[in-house]
Amino acid sequence: MANNIKAQQEILEKLNIYALNPMQEQALETIDTNEKTILLSPTGTGKTLAFLLPLLDQLDPECEEVQALIIVPSRELAIQIETVIRDMGSGYKANAIYGGRSIAKDKIELKHTPAILIGTPGRLADHFEQARFTTKFIKTLVIDEFDISIEVGAGGEMKFIMSYLANVNKRILTSATEGASIPKYLKMDGAKTLNFLTERPSSKLEVKTVVSPSVNKHNTLVDVLHHVGNEPGIVFCNTKERLEDLSRFLDKKDIAHTCFYGGMEQHDRERALIKLRNGSVSVLVASDLASRGIDIPEMRYIIHYEIPSSNQEYTHRNGRTARVDSKGTAYIIKGKGEEFPEFIKNTKQVKINASGIIKPPFWTTLFISGGRKDKISKGDIAGLFFKQGGLNKDQLGVIELKQDCAFVAVPQNIAEGLVNELNNSRLKKKKVRITLI
Repeated sequence: MANNIKAQQEILEKLNIYALNPMQEQALETIDTNEKTILLSPTGTGKTLAFLLPLLDQLDPECEEVQALIIVPSRELAIQIETVIRDMGSGYKANAIYGGRSIAKDKIELKHTPAILIGTPGRLADHFEQARFTTKFIKTLVIDEFDISIEVGAGGEMKFIMSYLANVNKRILTSATEGASIPKYLKMDGAKTLNFLTERPSSKLEVKTVVSPSVNKHNTLVDVLHHVGNEPGIVFCNTKERLEDLSRFLDKKDIAHTCFYGGMEQHDRERALIKLRNGSVSVLVASDLASRGIDIPEMRYIIHYEIPSSNQEYTHRNGRTARVDSKGTAYIIKGKGEEFPEFIKNTKQVKINASGIIKPPFWTTLFISGGRKDKISKGDIAGLFFKQGGLNKDQLGVIELKQDCAFVAVPQNIAEGLVNELNNSRLKKKKVRITLI
């Protein structure tokens, strides 16, 4: 146990975390002492770390097969968990597999079998069916955001996956929602439930209703965006068609934004989140896919351009702001003659000051065609921009390093000059393309 504590401290230091929160401490103890755990806790409270730390303790360093399976509902969450495991520096290999990327890429990664496999139900079921690795050594099962994972795998994929997991002796289900039913095939009878949803500190979320004078809410949305200025936030829509229509309108109004929804190509979805994280845009126009399970910073506000169909979606959207200790505002735009469903309560109607100015973003994002597999580090990229690009420290924004590429935030007013100067430069031994995205 002493070794585990020491290893845990080293991992936390690598993640720049100095103490676990009460939920994480209790989760570690419960998962350690129980075969079946259900962890309910709000979005943004650190559930990923709460299940990864005890999961690592279950792994056998001598075993060369998959030992832990983490099922997730979305590609973004799979990538996010894989990144956290890599940043923990535990020495155990982890791979994320998901729909939207080539099976060939999965096969290459699975040749060197990971100890921890993270995946979406459909893609996992495919690999299980093709027997691309043995499942008999999988002892730990995590189903993250289990209520959505079950929905995503409702076509039989989840049940199919479970039929292969005969030797699992540790089951962990997590969710940010209460009350979801758990199918019998997950074998969670007698599970210990930790519910931190009711213990959330008095919410610092303000809910405000802004009335649109017409059925079309486009101009009212622009007024709200002018009111909030350049603060980061998400505008939620119910359908792809509405989202795309709204995006075209914001383009006409010269409001910098990016979009995020299920029908987008995976690399476009990733780039949208990168631009939001590094400050190249402050407005994300999104479907409910963005309400949880994606890696974005604290939002200062969210806007319900359209009212969601259920309380569950409403709660998750609101959960993107006023998280943990921060304040936040949820704006609901009410169209002319529109009625609110019963689950929308405690909202006050406000008139907003739309005289604020939305400045063009200071940052923009550059793409670099080399990444970790080319032995390129963030330091190499910074060195190129400082030495050859002539930037000072204040002019180099967030660097995100991926397996086969990287993204760098630079000031918008010098971006084109940097591309002309640095495109086809050498980073380590690789000649890289550098382009604006």
